[in-house]
Amino acid sequence: MNENVKREIKEWIYSLIIAAVLAFTIKAFIFDIIQVSGISMVPTLHNNDRVVVEKISLYRKKIYRGEIVILDPGSKGRGIYIKRIIGLPNEVVEIKDGSVYINGNKLKEDYLEPGTYTDVDMKITVPEDCVFVLGDNREVSEDSRYIGPIPIKNLKGHAVFRIYPFSDIKKLR
Repeated sequence: MNENVKREIKEWIYSLIIAAVLAFTIKAFIFDIIQVSGISMVPTLHNNDRVVVEKISLYRKKIYRGEIVILDPGSKGRGIYIKRIIGLPNEVVEIKDGSVYINGNKLKEDYLEPGTYTDVDMKITVPEDCVFVLGDNREVSEDSRYIGPIPIKNLKGHAVFRIYPFSDIKKLR
C-alpha cells in the first residue's frame, strides 16, 4: 500500500471519528428527535408524531408557561413523558370547577379543545425547584395532578417543531 492511500485512509478515519463525536454531542446536548407515544397531548400532538426537542435552554434554566417539555417523571411514573408546563416555581396552581388558575387568575388555554374540563380539584404551591405540568388531553393524561410537581432537573428538553407527519409540520407553542 503506498503512502498516499495510507494517508487517505487515516484522513477518512479521523473524519469519521469527528463526525461521530459531533453527532453524539448534538444528540446529547443540543437537539434530539422523539416519537410521541400515546394521546395525552391531543389535540396538539398525536400518537406517533415526531418532534424536534431543543435542549440548550435547559442548561440556562429557561422555562416558560405553555412550553411543551419532555420529562422524566422519576419513580412516580413510567418512561419519558411529554407535557405542557402550566405552573412555574413558587406559583399557586389551583384546579376548580374544571378550570386552571395560577395565583388566583384563570389560565387562558387556547391550545385545548373547546369545552375541555380539567378534573381533580386541587390547590398546590409549586416548589422552588419544580414545575407543574398537564397534558392537553386532560381526560387521559397522567400528569402533575397525579404524580405531583416535576423537578426542573428532570426536564429533558422543549418540543419545538413537529416534523412528522410531513403534512402537518409546524412550530409548537
